[in-house]
Amino acid sequence: MRRIGIVAKRGEPKAEGAAIRFVRMLRNYDVKLIVEKDIAKVLGIRGYQREKIPLKSDIVVVFGGDGTILSVARLAAEPGVPILGVNLGGLGFITELNMDELEKNIDVLFNEDCCFEERIMLIADVYRRGRKITSHNAMNDVVLNKSALSRMFEIDIHINDQYVTTFRIDGLILSTPTGSTAHSLSAGGPILYPTLESFLMTPICPHTLTSRPIVLPDSFVLEAWIKNGDDVYLTLDGQVGFPLKVNDRVRIRKAEYKAKFLVLKHRDYFKILRTKLKWGE
Repeated sequence: MRRIGIVAKRGEPKAEGAAIRFVRMLRNYDVKLIVEKDIAKVLGIRGYQREKIPLKSDIVVVFGGDGTILSVARLAAEPGVPILGVNLGGLGFITELNMDELEKNIDVLFNEDCCFEERIMLIADVYRRGRKITSHNAMNDVVLNKSALSRMFEIDIHINDQYVTTFRIDGLILSTPTGSTAHSLSAGGPILYPTLESFLMTPICPHTLTSRPIVLPDSFVLEAWIKNGDDVYLTLDGQVGFPLKVNDRVRIRKAEYKAKFLVLKHRDYFKILRTKLKWGE
């Protein structure tokens, strides 16, 4: 029996409707459905918290945009559960296909020989007075920035235990190749092909204009020491935040696991870039 997790963008009727339609498509298949609570309530079946769905599933089908997929990827990557993203109109950087395509290709969910694409994840560990106080993963990016007033703060950067520089900046972005088209791109960072084994450091509005983005091998470990500044926050994928204090040390490294995505067809990544970024218009 195939265990299929089902997650939809919260508060989005179109996404919830698509998920319900998908559940009804599966009524003639030998499956166990691990359905998020809001959708299960409408169907009158048992529901599960989103955090528990990947642990109980063989694959998770996500209805929504890239933001919903990011939230699921942080949960599903470590247990190695693949994700299939279904977009609902807008073209996403991560979503694989639309609802009509899902209906035509539904049998691939039961095919053990289907193809997968893997994307690196980052881990951010926060140390305070020498003790690790929290750890989070991210699929897009790890960001250090001010929570309120736009004032600069200073951080020391070490890579592989070697001092690199001291930044006086508005913020710092550590991005995976997947996240290179997100916050980092807005801050002037380059686009990295999503399956590359590397990550990207992009300063936000540095005091010294020669402080430029740099691409690093994913085997490197970066540490950022907060030298001064109030209300500095660590943000993961723009969705999870943690307040930092002066002298906190943030250690960023590649996770030992990767996010895994079910691939039904060849995705033309350059077509996605042309469409999303309006190249040539």
